[in-house]
Amino acid sequence: MTTTEHMSDGPVPTAGHDVVLDVRDLSVTFSSEDGPLDAVRGVTYQVRRGEALGIVGESGSGKSVTSMAIMGLLPRTARVTGSARVLDQEVIGLGDAAISRIRGEKIAMIFQDPLTSLNPVYTIGYQIAEAVLTHRDVTKKQARERAVELLDKVGIPNPERRVDQYPHELSGGMRQRVVIAIAMANDPDVIIADEPTTALDVTVQAQVLEALEAARRETGAALVLITHDLGVVAGHVDRVAVMYAGRLVETGTVEDVFYRPRMPYALGLLGSVPRLDGGRHERLTPILGTPPSLLNLPRGCAFAPRCPMAQDICQEEVPELAEPADIGAPGAGEEDDPLRRHRSACHFSEQLAGVRPEDLFRPTSVDAEAPAEVLAAELGGTRPAGGAAGEAPEAEPGTGAGTPGGGSEVLLTATDLVKNFPIRSKGILRRKVGEVQAVSGISLELREHETLALVGESGCGKSTTARLLLQLIRRTSGDVRYMGRPLHDLSDAQMRPLRRDLQLVFQDPFASLDPRMTVSDTVAEPLQIHGRAKGARTRVKELLELVGLNPEHGSRYPHEFSGGQRQRIGIARALALNPKVLILDEPVSALDVSIQAGVINLLEDLQDELGLSYLFVSHDLSVVRHIADRVAVMYLGKIVETGTTDQLFSAPAHPYTQALISAIPLPDPVKERTRERIVVTGDVPSPADPPSGCRFRTRCPKFAGELSEAERVRCVEEPPDLLDRGTGHRDACHYSQVVELI
Repeated sequence: MTTTEHMSDGPVPTAGHDVVLDVRDLSVTFSSEDGPLDAVRGVTYQVRRGEALGIVGESGSGKSVTSMAIMGLLPRTARVTGSARVLDQEVIGLGDAAISRIRGEKIAMIFQDPLTSLNPVYTIGYQIAEAVLTHRDVTKKQARERAVELLDKVGIPNPERRVDQYPHELSGGMRQRVVIAIAMANDPDVIIADEPTTALDVTVQAQVLEALEAARRETGAALVLITHDLGVVAGHVDRVAVMYAGRLVETGTVEDVFYRPRMPYALGLLGSVPRLDGGRHERLTPILGTPPSLLNLPRGCAFAPRCPMAQDICQEEVPELAEPADIGAPGAGEEDDPLRRHRSACHFSEQLAGVRPEDLFRPTSVDAEAPAEVLAAELGGTRPAGGAAGEAPEAEPGTGAGTPGGGSEVLLTATDLVKNFPIRSKGILRRKVGEVQAVSGISLELREHETLALVGESGCGKSTTARLLLQLIRRTSGDVRYMGRPLHDLSDAQMRPLRRDLQLVFQDPFASLDPRMTVSDTVAEPLQIHGRAKGARTRVKELLELVGLNPEHGSRYPHEFSGGQRQRIGIARALALNPKVLILDEPVSALDVSIQAGVINLLEDLQDELGLSYLFVSHDLSVVRHIADRVAVMYLGKIVETGTTDQLFSAPAHPYTQALISAIPLPDPVKERTRERIVVTGDVPSPADPPSGCRFRTRCPKFAGELSEAERVRCVEEPPDLLDRGTGHRDACHYSQVVELI
């Protein structure tokens, strides 16, 4: 079993009798061929009954390992020290039988990937009932009835029928709600949710978060929410703990951490997030560099190599997690427990009062070698971070998400583009028995020097449309043209010269790079294919410098780079032939927010410098709001609304667009908790059998509650056209109505 060391089993003093989870000095070390790996280092926190704690940080910071240690789910190679008490019962060091009696009854966990945490050979009803039977003296009939009741409480329709289905028969959002139902089966005192919405669309994410809130209301449980999404944290937790390199580096109420951060890393995370309520002219402030290796941690502060304020003391001494000196004693009504007050792990935390992310993480404005006192003086008098920071700077002429390129040349067009994939029967003959309507009559145009975003839920046809434009797959019907030249009838050999102008950047940078080729060879490959090998070495160095990489690292292989660096390599390869158009298929969705910000800024810089045009495929409307000039919203193979970024986000007209925008969480506690919500229920219909008339009607809140019978009949029978409502803003809804959501 896991090697453990923990404190005495005697009583541990706490700030209150209602503490349900008390973690003290928890550390986790893994053995490896290269030496011990300190994944978690001295983590201490408390969670009270009914309270929600959010744990945030970049990948590899130790968030999930901490919770797995508490649950007793780490491998045998892990060495766990410290203490974790659930209802004053020590769980570190318990044997499998003992901790199994606690898991599921007193403390439950919701995992990130519901498909791998559910058994594919058992029905979901059996798996929920199994959790009940393990901890309760009830009959199988009673356990099944409890399973149906739980499915209903987490918002799964027709629970009596769904209870007998298997995991593969449910959508991703429904599977996640099943896992939540299992977690709440025995009314636990603590629920740990590990990235419960990471792989879900925003509309489904909103449904799952509502199910999680229902679970808390039903059980009265405390919640530990592990996530990288600061918007989710802002709207659903009471307190926040920020982790970096295995340590807690800042803790406090959600208002303290979001509006008054006192650790440079927490400040940098907030500045890295593209905001739905921000403007395109506002640059993101990424944290430069990458997290340190846990095998070779710096001697002092682990964040010092990336911190603009780092000084000699930071290189020598590890800062304690303590209250900033300028905060003082608690006032009337404030928390008097030292473990629960605003604390940060920074030698200069008092000098960060009122500092914004853009003030600290400036690439050239502050000399990195300047004393911390000089930096603090330069930063003095600035506005506080967060929603109370004041007015945004005015846009410079020509910037912002208006209509750049509106009078420019049209480069790429699609007209009535259709792609149907055949569904074939099983057996030897494999007859065609139906069609999946992936793309159904898409028309769009991409102009010179502009960014057109294609957004929508998974399965709506975004990526298929992008590949149709590049002729990577062949259309069923329709017209695709580049600078007026038809592409859809060209052979692969005829398309090859045009691929110099049309390049693609993939979603997963690791899967799109050949692990056997060095970075230099990868970037040079397009040059060799197109007969431009002469001078390729010089060109590769220029490209690596252009995307912010060290040309000296060209001899390395992809696995030696971070995720953000690999994405930069993919961008360098796409730029090798001086293209005019880049099609970016979810280019930042797999990256941490701090790394994502650097890649977004890079794309904006490259567009300004090289005059590129982007087709930006994404499901993240916060990123789209920041980078796009125009937006086209897709649903089930069709465009349902299109317009400039300002038009779409300030005055969305289609109910689906309104639901998408209202579902995007804001990293601002006050705004996030007071926003108007437009809730979409149900799952996307099958593209093999789309609804008649308006394809969105089966999930449309307007159709369900506002329309008359005659109006609903029209939605059922008549497909809406994509009509211009004025100034180029078009939507496909019979009864569209502009709603201001931001």
